[in-house]
Formats: sequence, structure tokens, C-alpha cells
Amino acid sequence: MLPKVCLPVQSNCGICRTSLTRGLSESIFTAECSHVFHYHCIANNVEHGNLCCPVCGAKWNKDNVPFQAPPLQQNNTAARIPPNTPVSSPQLPRRSYLRPLPAEEPRYPPEPPTFSDDEPLLSSSTAPTGSSVPQNITVKTHTESSAIPAAESSPNFPVLVSIRAPPLKDPEGHGRTPVDLVTVLDVSGSMSGTKLSLLKQAVTFVVENLGPADRLSVVSFSSSSRRVFPLQRMTVDGRESAILAVESLRAGGATNIAEGLKKGSRVLEDRRERNPVCSIILLSDGKDTCSRGADRLLSKLPASLRSSDSRREIPVHTFGFGYDHDPDVMHSISDMSGGTFSFIESVATIQDAFALCIGGLLSVVAQEVRLTVSSASPGVKIVAIPSGRHVNEISDEGRQGVVHIANMYAEEEKQFLVYLSVPESAASHSKTSLLDVLCVYRDLASNEPVVQVRGERIEVLRPEVCSPAEKSVSLEVDRQRNRILVADAIAEAQRLAETGNLEGAKALLAERKATVAASTAAQAGDFYSNLFETELGEVMERMATMNLYRQSGRAYALAGMSSHMFQRATTRGDTDTAASCLNAGSGPHRRRRRSAGGGYSIARAVSAGAAPSESAAVVSAFETPAMVRMVQKSQQKRTQPEP
Repeated sequence: MLPKVCLPVQSNCGICRTSLTRGLSESIFTAECSHVFHYHCIANNVEHGNLCCPVCGAKWNKDNVPFQAPPLQQNNTAARIPPNTPVSSPQLPRRSYLRPLPAEEPRYPPEPPTFSDDEPLLSSSTAPTGSSVPQNITVKTHTESSAIPAAESSPNFPVLVSIRAPPLKDPEGHGRTPVDLVTVLDVSGSMSGTKLSLLKQAVTFVVENLGPADRLSVVSFSSSSRRVFPLQRMTVDGRESAILAVESLRAGGATNIAEGLKKGSRVLEDRRERNPVCSIILLSDGKDTCSRGADRLLSKLPASLRSSDSRREIPVHTFGFGYDHDPDVMHSISDMSGGTFSFIESVATIQDAFALCIGGLLSVVAQEVRLTVSSASPGVKIVAIPSGRHVNEISDEGRQGVVHIANMYAEEEKQFLVYLSVPESAASHSKTSLLDVLCVYRDLASNEPVVQVRGERIEVLRPEVCSPAEKSVSLEVDRQRNRILVADAIAEAQRLAETGNLEGAKALLAERKATVAASTAAQAGDFYSNLFETELGEVMERMATMNLYRQSGRAYALAGMSSHMFQRATTRGDTDTAASCLNAGSGPHRRRRRSAGGGYSIARAVSAGAAPSESAAVVSAFETPAMVRMVQKSQQKRTQPEP
């Protein structure tokens, strides 16, 4: 036990944000960077060698960090011992067996038979209004090269088709599309103590960032599930009552994820009125102990969470917290519903992970997006469209392809390589028309049922002999090819690791990393291609041993796969929460943050919203400006002491 220290100038714990004066018998820890924490908070946070300050990101000397397990609490929570920590005899069992025994589950009054008691929507006269004129999605295209020799055919000629959603009219979100959100929260016995405190803090942050037209319901689960409060608007009174209800949550019991999700989906299925956007956020730190296997758990989920087509009725964004959750189940739930899976490794970063997610959910601008590409010349056929988890169809003997995208966040970009079979050209010094592009969607700002945007016809030159300039490879096409290669490599390496073949998995990742490094885009210094190399290296590190893979490598890989398959940002692993967004203060300094969008973010001394070659506060493969702003807001709230 660390000796008690004099009360520091900092008045609140840097992790749980509660007062350091509460209970003078509590030991407190002052880090070498001068930030101060409750001993039990920081001991929980530094498990497994996390040596970065949760407030400023400073790297700590391992000899000065409290690696001892915190003392047992009266709630019978078992002490957590990091791996490789020497302990005196008798030897304690491995940490994976140290999950707390379920405390007695609190009892609550019965619930109504149906959840049709949702609060009415904001009336149309007082609801936020968007523009009556839709802001169009923009369509851009790139061919791999500008020319194909007339006398040659190309069986797999890649064309990149990109669509980008328009920005929010108001960056602060006024007039945006309202949402119906349900948070499904694990309050089993293992969530007691600091975990539950930080979860409450994160949900409170969500509540504070919802507007009066948004509606929220909270469902908690342990051995059974409970609707904490119905779907209600986040007015001033609504937010206040929601925060009080969240603060009343208590931990105890086993872990019944299936029941929590079934109740959460019922809240949205039974509602009388509907906001245009709806979603479920699910967080759990453990394995389901009530469903007798993952397959049985997944089979219990309602049809609204198991969309097999492009409709994606209720997307579930899942958050696996710590080293004891079941990443396979959490990833499967998100994948089948059209949501994303995030891996929260550090106890202090739940709020930032939620912020990244709701930054997107609160900025949906388009729904039912359909991208159609059609052959523009006889003989030109569509061979393949690797679109990840976005459903695609190729029809009419390869003359037409369609990609379905459920929704798009403001300024979000989706990119798809369309591989074509291009025949020889009868005439040289001419052009071959390749594709016509059409994007159809529902614009939420103007509530237009159908908006159509046509891209320019895609053509390629057909000279007798291509010049060096005409043969040069498009960086945009090569970058996307690298991204797909990386996504496939992570998926294949994860499959090999599951069979115990870690050496094969690492060899595959090393080979693909070398391929990306040798690519035209990477050789030209392309930012994202270098990002993908780093990502593969991180996955390799987490597959160093089978214990490390089971501890964090599996969850890290699955979160990356989720991000790539939906081209959407996810939180991954031990995020460096040292205000990576906030440190864009001076000079060309860059800091790395293990985070969202399939790799790393870069904080730079530049303004938000532009391309990485120009200016962006935080750059990653899939983060949007609205996501970045919300994470910045979360980090500012966490690092500023409460009054």
C-alpha cells in the first residue's frame, strides 16, 4: 500500500473525476507528471502494463507505478493481478479466473408488458429544421491508369468510385436529424467499483450531448435485464432525470447479454413514434454466463437485430471492455446488425469511445444510399466489387452493379473498387467508355424521399502505345487496393491465430506489410498507406504469444475488421487518451494514438476538416469531423476538473 500523501492542488481524481477529499482514509497516488488519482483507480488502469497517464499521456517509469493489486473491497470483488507480476506463495491462479463472484442482484418493480410508452416526438412547429434544398452527395472516380493500349485487353482493370456525404449545416449540430438511442449496459458483479463509475460518467456524457428532439432509453442487464427508463426526450428535465437514473445503477449478478439486447430492441420495436435515426449501444466487460454458448446467444436475438440484407433495421454498436469480454460474440452482434465493434482496453477511455460513436450517430445526413455502376460500352463487364459488409449485387451478365449503404454520416466517405473486364479496342487513338455512375439516397436534412446524383462518365484512353505518364498508377486507386489487402490480411491472420497457427499468422502479416510498403502509394509517401503498414505491425505485436492474442489480439483484430468492413471508425485497444486531438497546438508535432478507423490518428498543428496533405486536426482512415469534435469535447471534459 502506498503511503498517504498530503492533499494535492488537483481536487478530483484524474480517472473517476470524484473528489480526492472524499474519505480521507483513501490512499492517493501522485504521478511523476503531477496528476493525482485514487490509488484503486490508477491500480485498475495500469493493469497489464498501461504506463501512460490517462490525463496527459505522459509515459511513466514502470518502477514508479502502483502495480500491486488494490485491496479487496467489501463487495467481494476479487483482486486483479497483471500478468507476469511476481507474487508470493501460494501462487494465485491466472487472471482469467479472477472474475468477481456475482454479487446479489438488486430487485426492481415489474415492467409494463409493452414499451409503447415512449415520449412523443418534438412537434413539427418546434422541431429543428434543416434545409429545404438537399446538399448533394458528391461522386468522384479514378481509373488505375489513364490509358490501356488499344491492342490489349484488361481482365481486371480497377476503377475507384468514391461518394462523400455533405457536411452538417451547423457544426454544432443545430437543425440536425434527431435520433432514438438505447444504451444497453452490463451491470453484472464484475462491473462494480471504478468500472461502473466510469460507465456512469460516459453515459452522462452521452446524455449531455443529446438535444431536446433526441430520445434516449437505458437498459441494464446482469442475470436478467431491466429498462431503467423509457424512451424520453432529452430536454433539460429529461436529461436531469436520465442522469439521476444512471447514477442509481448498481452492480450485481451474472451476465445475460441476450436478455439485455432483447429488451433494448423491444424499446425500439414497440415505440409509437419514430425519429429518423435509431441505434443501440451495447457495452459489456464479460462473457454471457446465461446462454450456454455463443451460437445459442446469437440465435436468441430478435430478427430486427439480424438483418441479412441492406435494410439494417436496428444497428447495434458494441463495446467490449477489458480482457474478459467475448470479442467473438460482440463482433458477431455488431456485424449481423450493421453496427461496429470497438475494443476498450483502458479503464479510462469508455467515454472517449462512446464519444466517437455518438459523434457519428448524431450526424447522419443520408439513408438508404444506393450506388449503381453500369457498363457504358459493349464488352465492358463488371467482374467484382469488394465492398466489405456493404451488400452488393452484380447483374445483367456483368453490365450493372449495385452497392447498398444503410446510412452515411456528415462528411463520411465510402470508396469502392470496381474491377472491370475491358476488351481490345478496334480503333487506336480513341477512348473507351467504361462506366456510368448513379447515387440515389434519402436526404434527411430536406426529407427528400429520393435524391439522385450522377457522376461523370468514366473513360479511358486507347493509344497504340502508352506513354509513361499514361501508365502511371493512380495513388487513390493504389491506396484503396492497399486498404482492402490489409483488411483481408487481418481477417486471414485472425483465422490462422484461432487455429493456433500464430507463426503462420505473423508470416502472412509480415508479407502483406512488405507488399504495402513496396506499393506505388507507399513509395510516394501516401499517408494512409503508411498508416496501414503501422496497423499490420500492431496486429503482429498482439499475436506475439497465444496468451497475448487471447488477452487483446483477438479483440484488436476484430475491431479492425469491423472498421474496414463498414469503412467506419471504431475504437481499438489501448487508446492514448492524452488529448491527441487537443495537442494540435504548435509546430509540426505529431503524436500517435491507437484508436479509430483501422489504425492510428495523427494530431497536428492544423485546422480540422481538410485532407491529410493539407490540414486536419485528427486524421485516420474513417474518422469524420463530427466524430473528431465529439472526442475533443470528451477529452476536454475529462481533463478539466469539476467545479
